[in-house]
Amino acid sequence: MPEAPAPIPPPPLDAAIRGLCPRCGTPGLFASFLRFADLCRGCGLDYRAFNVGDGAAAFLIMIVGGLVCLLAIIVELSYAPPLWLHLLLWAPLTLILTVGLLRIAKGLLLVLEYKNAAREGRLRKPD
Repeated sequence: MPEAPAPIPPPPLDAAIRGLCPRCGTPGLFASFLRFADLCRGCGLDYRAFNVGDGAAAFLIMIVGGLVCLLAIIVELSYAPPLWLHLLLWAPLTLILTVGLLRIAKGLLLVLEYKNAAREGRLRKPD
């Protein structure tokens, strides 16, 4: 009986956006909006072994924060709107972008951790 060919892993960004398993490509990486499932339904990969932590939020805060600051400076220098308008524009935009991209960022970090076989740091014993 011939063996079934090994599934081709999806590209990291595609897996993160669509919530696919980094090993087999089966949908179901997330159990809820931001919580990972425990295991892959297709290949049994244990997602609990990966430690994404707060890395996704930290990256997004820096990226979205930098983008929003740049936009706020451009708007201020071009139009000089009142402070209340800045608050009305940038606070919701920051919140929407950060929360909206958090799921993709968490998925991308998990997929890249799997792909690069990243694990906790270990010290080597001196020879």
